[in-house]
Amino acid sequence: MRLTLDHGDLILSDIGRWWERVKDLGLKYDRRHQTLSGACTLDRLEQLAAIGRLPDNIERIRRSLYNTQLALENEKKDPDPRPLFPYPVKVALYNHQIRAANCAMRVFTAECGRSGRGFAYLMDMGTGKSLTTIATAGALYQSGRIGKMLVVCPSSLCFVWAEEFARFADFPFNTAIMQGDKNKRLAALNGLVQGESSALEVAVINYESTFREGIAEALERFDADLIVCDESQRIKSPSAAQSKQLHRLGERARYKLILTGTPIQNKVMDIFSQYKFLDSSVFGSNFYAFKNRYVILGGYQQHEVIGYKNTDELKRKMHSIAYRVKKEECLDLPAQTFETRTLEFDAAAKRIYNKLAKESVAELERGEITASTVVTKLLRLRQLTGGFVKADGDTEAKQCNTVKLDALREIVEDYVIEGGKKLVVFTCFKAEIVAISKMLQGMKVGHCVIDGEVMQTERGPIVESFQNDPETKVFIGQLQTTGVGLTLTAASTAVFYSMDFNYANYTQALARIHRIGQKEKVTYITIAVRGTVDTKIKNDLAQKGVTAENFVDRWRDYFGEIDT
Repeated sequence: MRLTLDHGDLILSDIGRWWERVKDLGLKYDRRHQTLSGACTLDRLEQLAAIGRLPDNIERIRRSLYNTQLALENEKKDPDPRPLFPYPVKVALYNHQIRAANCAMRVFTAECGRSGRGFAYLMDMGTGKSLTTIATAGALYQSGRIGKMLVVCPSSLCFVWAEEFARFADFPFNTAIMQGDKNKRLAALNGLVQGESSALEVAVINYESTFREGIAEALERFDADLIVCDESQRIKSPSAAQSKQLHRLGERARYKLILTGTPIQNKVMDIFSQYKFLDSSVFGSNFYAFKNRYVILGGYQQHEVIGYKNTDELKRKMHSIAYRVKKEECLDLPAQTFETRTLEFDAAAKRIYNKLAKESVAELERGEITASTVVTKLLRLRQLTGGFVKADGDTEAKQCNTVKLDALREIVEDYVIEGGKKLVVFTCFKAEIVAISKMLQGMKVGHCVIDGEVMQTERGPIVESFQNDPETKVFIGQLQTTGVGLTLTAASTAVFYSMDFNYANYTQALARIHRIGQKEKVTYITIAVRGTVDTKIKNDLAQKGVTAENFVDRWRDYFGEIDT
């Protein structure tokens, strides 16, 4: 029997004796050639060393991998880190950013590093992941390791990345934002490919476009040396087309980075696809093998996740190529205060809400109960708590109460008009934004708006106005659109006028004002109507996070009637 690793052949003379121990190492068995094969990882070599003596060449690899891992763990704990490489950025890096960049560079430059050459920046929002990434890319570029870089991110962050490069990079670079129709995206990329500059060529594209016909092939031809996946939880599903495309691109790239503060949004399985992109040797390439190793299934037909196993091993492997830091661990940021303004519906609004709740329950009971159907029915109730209702056949929502709008008016009077402060307001629905904007106009309060209709190219100047123009007092942002990528530290108070079910959206929004640059104590105010879906979602978000998938198991909880 021959055992083949990706650093060469390892011959075990009497494999039969060790079969029971070797077969559990996750190796691929070729019956025809009587060969076991797999990646040459430290875990695997340590297990093999416990079985028998390793050949000298393989033992040297084991020691090198061990020393790299040891240096990595020491780097994470260094209280006074020094840059391993010159990091060509225009600002001084914080200690946690130096540690993160050093860790990545140790993995990237190890003599016998992992085959994937991937690293994860599992850094909280507001801790400077993009700056750390630019510093790392600059070090790789200046050392002659990369010439082309691909950044994949949510649409709302594409232009932010271009701005961050212009703001921080102290080395030659060219950026191309791949947005617009197919021809415009390809033209932007071709401009980089055809350029004769010796600068780092940086292409930026949103996740949804990576697998489109013509675009996918062009990205493969671009053949980026370094691929960065920002907000990498977007590739948590291994079966999604965009995940598969990134896995293909990742196999070609010399270096890879993922950036996220929330690698696990809902289930432990979320990390598999992200790490398959980074380095498939960590958790393998087979999702079902990963699930069998770490997930306990039960319930109907054994399809429901009821627990986890081998969690210590999972955590160790996950952090073997990752640097994790939270804001409170690394930044001297001001304290955060959370408060809720609990409101009451009047009698007429109560009747409308209860009627809609009863109708929704009846409709759900008659049909198939899925996450999608539950969320659709809850949408009407969420709109109603914000003061609007859209009847069947109507093209626009109609205002039916002003309970939240009146509460927001008081907050604006207290914080903005009398207190002289700036204010951020997050909301979910277009009708709410229009109503809030109209109210502020009547109060003669300068404000700005970013919602899904505002072009990416227009968002930078709007944020700049809010941050620096003393007359722009209030920022109104649609939660799904402005929850990521924006710095709104001119305000120290944010109001959640309405919220959605996504815990990541909520935590991202919190980080818009509580981040580097904030000097004042931060206050978050949630406006919620008592006894409605508002309070239930708010409580879930505060306690443990909530996603739409959770509603299937306890959907009735969200349709409870208001006390009359």
